[in-house]
Amino acid sequence: MSVPPVPHLPALPILAAPTAAGKTALALQLAAQHDLEIIAADAFTVYRGLDIGTAKPSAAERGAAPHHLLDVADVQEEYDVGRYVHDAEAAIGGVLARGNIPLIVGGTGFYLSALTRGLPLTPPSEPEMRAEVEADLAARGLDALLADIAAANPAEAVRMQRNPRRVVRALEVYRHTGRFPGEFGRTQPAFSYQVTAFTRPAAELEERISGRVGTMLAQGWPEEAAWLASHLDPEILPRPTAWQALGYREALAVSQGNLTVQAAQQVITLATRQYAKRQLTWARTQLAAPPITPAQAAESLTAQLAQWPTAQWRPARPI
Repeated sequence: MSVPPVPHLPALPILAAPTAAGKTALALQLAAQHDLEIIAADAFTVYRGLDIGTAKPSAAERGAAPHHLLDVADVQEEYDVGRYVHDAEAAIGGVLARGNIPLIVGGTGFYLSALTRGLPLTPPSEPEMRAEVEADLAARGLDALLADIAAANPAEAVRMQRNPRRVVRALEVYRHTGRFPGEFGRTQPAFSYQVTAFTRPAAELEERISGRVGTMLAQGWPEEAAWLASHLDPEILPRPTAWQALGYREALAVSQGNLTVQAAQQVITLATRQYAKRQLTWARTQLAAPPITPAQAAESLTAQLAQWPTAQWRPARPI
């Protein structure tokens, strides 16, 4: 449950949009006009070495405004939502202490939900139960486990976003407690937030996605995927977090000569379009932020940021 706005503390701005919509460009445009520091909210740009395939901000873009929560984990690590909220709240506190404005920018919906609404108060992991669920995943597959969840709680199945690790965790908790993670209470967020989401017309977004995928493949994505495979086995189940990033398995297939660049671009573009639709649904249903146009988002955020110069900042709870 969200914390009511603290008196004299403007809600922290969040900029959300589907992949390839232009979040970074808009964030840098705003940073040029305000004393902003950007807090990334992306489940894969946290990983060192995953640069091309995650469209991580370039060195020049990072030089234009301070960025946080990029390159904070090795690919072998399981960087989860709990760690993200801890790190993001600490980064936000640091930005405020420097007298600057934190702008949270990203498209990973469950990171943004946890930041704005708090983390579920689920029980600790049960290794034996988890091992049983992981064996079930290997034997029956992801769709079968999702069907099990949907039979008990359809909304929870949708919330999984076909993420194998989230599915395993959800069934581990359910089989142990009879309740899904989403049915537990939540921690109190340290800050209040205002989410601004934007998108582009479907045809334009699809064109941007296809163009970006083609560019990334040409810029060395297959080699980056091969590097990832040399550090982390892509065949482990449940699939390691770093290998859940869109397109890396196809890029690896290109590097191995098992897929043409053109075929990889088609497959990745389709998967990315489907993911973008899920991001937009999440913004509307989970973040209560119906997407608007980029121009409207820029205008809305500019008005929101204008409240900050005379603000007194303090968190809703100690961080």
